[in-house]
Amino acid sequence: MDDKEALRVGAAVRRRRRSLGLTLAAVATRSGLSVPFLSQIENERARPSARSLDRVAEALETTTARLRAAADSARAVDVVRAGEGDGVRRVVRGRHQLSALEFTGELDLGREFQHRNDEVMYVVRGAAEVEAEGQAHRLEQGDTLFLSGGVRHRWRATMPGTRLLVVAVAEHIDATFDPRR
Repeated sequence: MDDKEALRVGAAVRRRRRSLGLTLAAVATRSGLSVPFLSQIENERARPSARSLDRVAEALETTTARLRAAADSARAVDVVRAGEGDGVRRVVRGRHQLSALEFTGELDLGREFQHRNDEVMYVVRGAAEVEAEGQAHRLEQGDTLFLSGGVRHRWRATMPGTRLLVVAVAEHIDATFDPRR
């Protein structure tokens, strides 16, 4: 692991620890590493050895590969230019914590969706109708609809030239709340 990669992993470790609802002390107990050292890793002031990172990953119920992948996505900067894509375009490329799609035109995908994580629909231009959990919601330009994970829904554009932005927690992220943790 080079210095640059080692310094990036801290934010990924912190996010994973918090998503599990663990304290630094709990991770220290699980990993056999000290609280101050774990704090330094999270604040990117210490570079963990491969063995230490393995212990941290195990304590966080993940792998070093996943921590490194999360670290890589934590510092990504990417520009997606307007006009890329036809009808549907990704506005966030790659494997990140967020997924974002822009839908343009009079789309009616004709099917129901159910995602495990939360999502937000924002009408940039035009109008859309969203049916969620048996209720119809008419959205116009500037309106936003929040759907928590697990909500069944379908939608369709109701005006020509409609642009709808859908931002969601990516499917590969386990962002569900577990009250037992």
